[in-house]
Amino acid sequence: MESERFAKQMEFIVKIDELKSVIRQTALVDGSRQENVAEHSWHIAVMALLLTEYANTEGLDQLRVLKMLLLHDVVEVIAGDTFLYDDDSRVDQESREREAAGRIFGILPSDQAEELHGIWNEFEAQRTPEAMFAKALDALQPVVLGYANRGWSWRTHSIKKQEVLDHKKSMAKGSEYLWAYVQDLLKKAVNEGILKE
Repeated sequence: MESERFAKQMEFIVKIDELKSVIRQTALVDGSRQENVAEHSWHIAVMALLLTEYANTEGLDQLRVLKMLLLHDVVEVIAGDTFLYDDDSRVDQESREREAAGRIFGILPSDQAEELHGIWNEFEAQRTPEAMFAKALDALQPVVLGYANRGWSWRTHSIKKQEVLDHKKSMAKGSEYLWAYVQDLLKKAVNEGILKE
């Protein structure tokens, strides 16, 4: 017979499966469809395994970065995905997501709820080197996909280079290297006609 603790853990596991149905505004590399939040979280976790050497701070706790990247969007099961370039929907994003975090992590046994909610809060606050690097990877991934899929989201939403730069510049706090890469990639995208100046 299952314990109450195990039942809560399984309830959380089943609930976060709904991330597979939350669609983002970033298309897959082949442009065949938009990615879902679960795919995004997996993708940036793999990026963390490969790119930690480009963080501004040496000796990052890579496991902590991975935890943040796997958990940072679980609130979207309740709050939904908020498109970065939709200023109207971003007005109440923080309050919606904070309320959702309390609900989603509240499913878990109290010790795990406290730990995972704390990791989520750390990512949101961006005060630790791990959080700043995790946030940089979260910002990098849609730009990389945007370039690789020939600007699907940029064209669909009439996004211009300066808008991307304005929304991504905080990447530098976590990785100056990756921020420089994004700037170069966006110049290339403009030169190739897949992003408007």
